[in-house]
Order: sequence, then C-alpha cells, then structure tokens
Amino acid sequence: MSNAANTDLTRELKNRKMVRQWLYFTALMLLCLVVVGGATRLTDSGLSITEWKPIHGVIPPLSDAAWEEELQKYRQIPEYQLINKGMSMDEFKFIFWWEWAHRFLARSLGLVFALPLAFFWVTGRLDSRIKKPLLGLLALGGLQGFIGWWMVTSGLSERVDVSHYRLATHLCMAALILGLIIWVARGIAPHRDDLPPTAKSSYAGAALAVLIFIQIYLGALVAGMDAGLVFNEWPKMGEGYFPSVMWEASLGWLNVVENPAIVQFVHRTGAYVVLAAVLLHAITCWRWAPGSTHAWRATILLLLVIGQAVVGILTLLTLVQLDWALVHQGLAFIVLAFAVAHWRGLVGPLPLKDGRDHTHEVRF
Repeated sequence: MSNAANTDLTRELKNRKMVRQWLYFTALMLLCLVVVGGATRLTDSGLSITEWKPIHGVIPPLSDAAWEEELQKYRQIPEYQLINKGMSMDEFKFIFWWEWAHRFLARSLGLVFALPLAFFWVTGRLDSRIKKPLLGLLALGGLQGFIGWWMVTSGLSERVDVSHYRLATHLCMAALILGLIIWVARGIAPHRDDLPPTAKSSYAGAALAVLIFIQIYLGALVAGMDAGLVFNEWPKMGEGYFPSVMWEASLGWLNVVENPAIVQFVHRTGAYVVLAAVLLHAITCWRWAPGSTHAWRATILLLLVIGQAVVGILTLLTLVQLDWALVHQGLAFIVLAFAVAHWRGLVGPLPLKDGRDHTHEVRF
C-alpha cells in the first residue's frame, strides 16, 4: 500500500473514531434525559410548566414575581384544581425544577447533536453513507420536542395527567432515536472477524431488538396509567397469575391497553417472552459459534435482561419506589442499546472507502 493510501486510511479511521465518540456521548446524554424524564413522570412534575417556549423557556423564573406568575398559570389546570389545590410555593418549585431540568437537558442534547454534526459535515469527516441517517436523527430529535409538548397538552384542559398513549409515544421515540444512534455508531466501529452463528442470526438480532422495543412501549403504558401500583406481589397477581376478575367486558380487547391491571399483566408477560427469546438466542450462539464475539455479546445481553427482570420485580415489590423505578427505566434503554449493538455486530460494519471490511481483534 502506498504512503498516500496509508495516510488516507489513517485519516478515515481517525475520523470514524471521532464520530463514534460523539455519537456515544449523545447516547449517554439521551439515557440521562430518559432517567430525568422518568423522575418527572414519577414525581407528577410534567404539567408544572404549562407553556412551550423552545427558546426563552431555557431561562427559569428569576424573581418572586416570576415564580408567582408560573404558579398562577399552574393553578388554572385540572391537576392543580383537583389534586394539588393549596400547593405551597416550595412544593411547586419542586415539581417545576424536575420539568425544567428535563426540558433543559433536551435542549442541550439538541445542541450537542446538531453542532458537532455541522462541524463534521463541513470539515469532511463524515462517511457519505451515514450523512442521511444522521440528518434523519436530527429531524427525529426535532419531532421528539413536538411530541413532548403534544403529550403535555393532553393534561392541560380536561385531564389531571397526560395521556398514557402520548407518554408511550414520547418514550418510544426516545428509544428509537437511541437505537438509531447505536446502529450508526456501531456501523463505523471495528468488528472482530467472527462469522455469525447461523445464516439467519442477524434476523434473530433484529427480532430481539424489536421485542425489547415493544416491551419498552408496554412499560410506558404501565407508567402512564400508574398500573405498577395495582398488584405489588410476584409471581402472582392477587389470587392467581392472571387478574381475570378485573377484566372489563365493556372494554373488550382494549383491556390490553386501557385496563391498568391487564396492562401490568401484559407487561409482565412481555418480560417472560423477551427473557425466553434472549435465552434461546444465547444458547444458539454458544452452540454454533462457541467463544466468538457474538456468543459473548449474546451472553451479556442475557445477563442484562435477567438483571432488568430482577429490577422490575423489585420495583413492583417496593410499590414503585422512585430509585428502583428509575433504575428499571434506565436499564431498559441500556438493554435496548446493547441489543441493537449486538444486532449490528451480526450484520457487520460499513466497509472502509477502499472496500475492505473494518475488522479488528476485539472481544466485546
């Protein structure tokens, strides 16, 4: 290989590393945003800011008069009138700061993504094959801001909380964005030159990622309806394993998404399905590719899912205690991110510009 070719290769590898580090940092920020969002939901703070001010909303109240104005706006919505009537200023500040922190972190994440994207683009550090996906991620981030406000508006007039459907949409958009960030980042990362366990292993990786995504949606419905407080024992739900006495005939199959007891049951069942699928995949990987990177990653994914199941049970048994609930939500996104990374590993990386595979001897 000529010196010029070596120089170009070195530059390409360096640029890929810089872009990966940026993407991993945005993924970490997104994870923090999800945890803060979970705390905002669990402390019933999400409706404390009743206006959407994308630009100057970054500045919190700076005087007693400004704080009184914000509280007065909050007093106009049903949540205050029916649940929090008589709330003190200190109590209002507690819920206000959670929502403000969530919005501030979201705005910061937008800048952390957009500004480096522009820099990498202008300076020619981006592989042309990831430019459109990155622009798509930028657009999804903007859409997510709108979805967040659309969710809040559902609780400002006729309800005392936000729509659980809109909350689930908001959380799942965050999950989709995280998954896409990891997919792009892993696509330009070094991969060990291990053959997939089977010819269809990449499809299995995709199926696992989809199952975990669906489970996150079901968990969002549980959170949006406070369904985690209906039954707080495990493995049974009351007197049995299915809360048949709480099935509402008038709802029909809408019980699955609108009846808190059934929603909790479906989320529990989804956890068993995910665990079984990940276990089967791990066994397959060790059977057909023992000692490979794919087998090790399948094992780590299995351990993460087991850990998530244990945390979920503890969340139930502690009556959805804030710290356990936040660990449960944050770990769900870590499980999804690792599942997507594992899937991408089974598919393989984007080749380098000279057409060679981007492989390197790495274990994980």
